[in-house]
Order: sequence, then C-alpha cells, then structure tokens
Amino acid sequence: MSEDVLAGDGVWSDESDWEMVDLDGEFDVDAHIPMPTLAVVGRPNVGKSTLVNRIIGRREAVVEDIPGVTRDRVSYEANWSGRKFLVQDTGGWEPDAKGLQQSVARQAELAMSTADAILLVVDAVVGATATDEAAVKKLRRAKIPVILVANKVDDQKVESEAAALWSLGLGEPRMVSAAHGRGTGDLLDDVLAVLPETPREGSGGTGPRRVSLVGKPNVGKSSLLNKLAGDERSVVHDVAGTTVDPVDSLVELGGKVWKFVDTAGLRRKVSHASGMEFYASLRTKSALEASEVAIMLVDASQPITEQDLRVISMVADSGRALVLAFNKWDLVDEDRRLQLDREIDRDLVRVPWAQRVNISAHTGRAVQKLVPAMETALESWDKRIPTGRLNNWLKEVVAATPPPMRGGRLPRVLFATQATTRPPTFVLFTTGFLEAGYRRFIERRLREEFGFDGSPVRVSVRVREKRERKK
Repeated sequence: MSEDVLAGDGVWSDESDWEMVDLDGEFDVDAHIPMPTLAVVGRPNVGKSTLVNRIIGRREAVVEDIPGVTRDRVSYEANWSGRKFLVQDTGGWEPDAKGLQQSVARQAELAMSTADAILLVVDAVVGATATDEAAVKKLRRAKIPVILVANKVDDQKVESEAAALWSLGLGEPRMVSAAHGRGTGDLLDDVLAVLPETPREGSGGTGPRRVSLVGKPNVGKSSLLNKLAGDERSVVHDVAGTTVDPVDSLVELGGKVWKFVDTAGLRRKVSHASGMEFYASLRTKSALEASEVAIMLVDASQPITEQDLRVISMVADSGRALVLAFNKWDLVDEDRRLQLDREIDRDLVRVPWAQRVNISAHTGRAVQKLVPAMETALESWDKRIPTGRLNNWLKEVVAATPPPMRGGRLPRVLFATQATTRPPTFVLFTTGFLEAGYRRFIERRLREEFGFDGSPVRVSVRVREKRERKK
C-alpha cells in the first residue's frame, strides 16, 4: 500500500510520484557499513606491525627493531580482493606483564575479545615459546577463528624449522615474511575464507563505538583518557601540546568497550599552522572524521575562547554526535558558574542540542556521567523516523505554520523523507525554495517531536520541477 502525503494546498500526492533513486547520489547512505575486524596479536617483536603494514599496503604502523614500540591498539582499513575489513595492530602480549606492559597486554586482550578473526603471529626463527603457548590457550577459549602465522620465513631453511609450529595445535602454520611480502597474498586469501561478511553478533555490530577527545591544548584531554582507562594511557604534562599523534585506547565503561582517541590540541586554523602543529591538526581532523561521537573538552575555569568555538564548529561541520565536557569543574566557584551560564547562552548558540556534562579529569568528578551522555548522543545519531510518521507530523506543522511567501507565491511542502542517519538528514520536497529561517524552524520542531539530543540534524530542500501536461 503506497503512503499518501500532504501537499501544501491539502491535496494528497502519492509517494511513488517522487523518484527517490537519485538520493543515493547526493547522500552517502553506505558511508557507515560495518566492517569485520581482524586482530593481529602475538608476543613482543615478532613483526606484527610489519605484517599490518603489508596487509594494508602502506607504511602506517610504526616499526622499530626493538620490542615494545606498539603500545596502543590501532585500527586500519584494509582491502583485499574487493572486500574491506579492519586490521587492528596490538602491543605485544605477555601473560605475566607488569606495569606499562600489563596495560599493553590488556589492550591486546580486548582486541582478541572484540575481533571477528585473529592472526596469532609467531617468530619462526625463535620457534614456539611459553608465551606463545599461553596465547594459544587463551585464544582457544575465545571461540573465534584463529590463523597461526609463522613470520620471518625468509628462506627454505627457516621454512623447515617453522613446520615444528604444528605442535601449538592451531593447525597448519601460514609461513610468511612480512618484511619481504613472501606468502602474504595466500595468507590474506585464508583470512577472507574465515572472516565473516559482517561483524559477528555480540561484538557490538560495528565493534567498539569510536570516541574522539578534542579541544584546545592543555584542556585536559589526556588526563581524562587516563582517568577513564584507569592507567597512564597518554603522556600528561603541564606544557601545552604534549600530545601530537592521536592515541587510540580501548576502555571498558558501563559494561561496554569504547575506542577513545586522544587528539592533539588545536591552536589555530589548519591553514595557518606550520610544521609539527600542521600535521597534528590534520591527524586530529582525520581522527574526528573516523569517530562517531566527539567529546569536546572546555576549560570551565576560564572564559570560552575563540579556539573553543573553532573546534566546536569543526565538530558540527563533521556531522558527529557531540558531548560538551566542561572540565576542571573543581576550580569553578559560584561567580564563575553564573558567568559560564551567560557565555554558554551567548557563544554556543550553534550547538544548543549538544549533551553537557560538568567533570573534573583531575579528581574524577562525574566522569561516569559521560557514558549515558555518549549513549544518548549516539542513539540520536543513529535514529531513523518512519516515512509515514514523519509526513503525518509534517502535515500538522505545515498546516499550523505555513512557509513564508517567496516572490508573491506560497511554497508548498509536498513530501519529506529521512535520506540518511549518522547524522539524521531530512529532505523536504517542495514547489519553491524554503528560507533558511523556515528550515531552522523545521529542525527545531523535529527535535521537539523526535528528540535527537546530542546529534546534529540536517534539513535540505528539493524543489520539484514543473512537469509538462500530457496531451
């Protein structure tokens, strides 16, 4: 049964009238199709990052000839034989690690638990160690496809030695040389054979939700990440600009695993930055675009600055869900709170929909409130309104408040549809152009009716071309 929709003069038009197929050209409906995840794990210095670079076809993972260079869990997008998937490089896993290495091992374990398939990398020259055997025991309990990779097989002599890795009980070891590319093509064919088309049930559908921590320098982003993670995941110092590269961390909060990215503080426009600051700004922008929700940290003890507003505009332009975290709340007195309320009303008019939380990364005050704020924002970001319900609502709104006259004629709002989610994007089909003020009015009424707290909402207009009458 086709849905009937209201024209501005009370005449109902059939939805099939509207050729919606061209929507796909304008709106990237498939931009967020979930991809399965391949985790690359193993003890330190077996060549995991080298293998990751070989798989993704570019040198992104940092490689040094010393153990322990990789600490955080970092994801990269890969493509083999037309199939896309995520590759996660992890730090070296050791069962009895202490201190920082214990944190690195915990990140690797989280990667194992959230992946759809796992590559266990073993140094074929050294052979199976007690650490490798402990990793195999842990992976057997995971009930996830595991492929044993014998790395550093540079010649036939090592190949015969690598055959001893059958003893680990994971089947045939795939013999590769990540440094030279030997055997990696066959390995990737085997990976595609066991990797599901979509993420497995229970892994969160798209894996951990991706959160970027953004803000100006020295606002407390790294301190917040450390407080959430419960250990020193990011280097913290009073000197502004300590963080240069985005730092990925898996953090378990509220019973879920979240992927946090600590970014460099943005001082000025990217086009005006130079040197290290320029590249840090580009990486921050890239990290923001790869995230789903941004936590924008604002120093509540100081007046809101132009830098703060610039970063907020960047988040709004990116279309990401947004949580405003007013940090250093332990330094805010009553007078400053009143002043801050006035600054919010005056300066943050572009993002009145953002979720707000008052926290202290230093003391841990209210940081647990970030989780429900992020969940609400992401729920709004993913929300889709059925077409019938949307148009029934639109009928009442347009009847009560018609669009303003334009050129002596009253534009008619004929039909509406939600083109995409992430962020929610609505298209109004009309007989004439709608003023920006009326589009903002529609957005405001959409929020009043359907929520969308914490998420931007986009409203665009398609003007219907006049059709020639059939003779």
